[in-house]
Amino acid sequence: MGDKKETVLAICYDFDKTLSPTDMQAQGYIQSVGYDVDEFWEKTNALAQANEMDSNLAYMYVMMDEARGRLLFNREKLEEYGSRVQLFPGVDGWFDRINEYGKERNVKVEHYIISSGLKEMIDGTSIAKNGAFTKVYASSFYYDDRGMAVWPAQVINYTNKTQFLFRIEKGVLDINDEDVNEYFEPENMRVPFRNMVYIGDSDTDIPCMKLVNINGGHSIGVYNPENQNKDRVHKMLRDNRIRYFAPADYSEGAEIDKLLKAIIDKTAAYEILEDKHVRDKHESYDK
Repeated sequence: MGDKKETVLAICYDFDKTLSPTDMQAQGYIQSVGYDVDEFWEKTNALAQANEMDSNLAYMYVMMDEARGRLLFNREKLEEYGSRVQLFPGVDGWFDRINEYGKERNVKVEHYIISSGLKEMIDGTSIAKNGAFTKVYASSFYYDDRGMAVWPAQVINYTNKTQFLFRIEKGVLDINDEDVNEYFEPENMRVPFRNMVYIGDSDTDIPCMKLVNINGGHSIGVYNPENQNKDRVHKMLRDNRIRYFAPADYSEGAEIDKLLKAIIDKTAAYEILEDKHVRDKHESYDK
């Protein structure tokens, strides 16, 4: 056996209402095309229901359609809207702080977005521009040779979110890399599920939360610290979707900050034991 394998902890986040208080589209774009926020979502939901259409494809179509004659619908404009997205308290300093805590305990912490929101808007946020994320998996557009958005490139909904957890597990991060379907020995998984954290806020996160939870990882439900409405997280815990819940306040010393640091401590200790087990296993079988 060679040197001890690097211990990686992958923290996976939904975006809207997890890192940001409201839907990203409702923080400038919807208003710029002349809609009330509720009216916009009513229109997209009606379109989806009338046409047996995925609700995320519906909102992407309406965004493109309503932009005609009003604004340039290109990547730069969407990133500009993303730059205005409000973040929960403490988010700006969270990633460097948690990374440093992990480094002190020989745990490499990586952060991933798995969101039904728009990748272009997420890419425009200050945290993405500062390199917080190893990978952003989110819905996105295809752009023509003039740079205009003309068709969905990726659509991510609550059921297909789980595929990205398997990509992270195996270290096969390219969305078109079919090696994700190859068999990997459990000890060769880059990020076993026990070393995953999934942080989300609602029913759309349940498949990912459940997958992480039943495989020994850590699922965390968050709620808005301003209104303190815990109804969703209470239900998710009763239904065994999450192990913990906390307000979406990512400031140093806040509840989720302490929780993640405890998870890092546990990960560091457990992986020492797991490495010993794997070494003993290989010695026994190779004898």
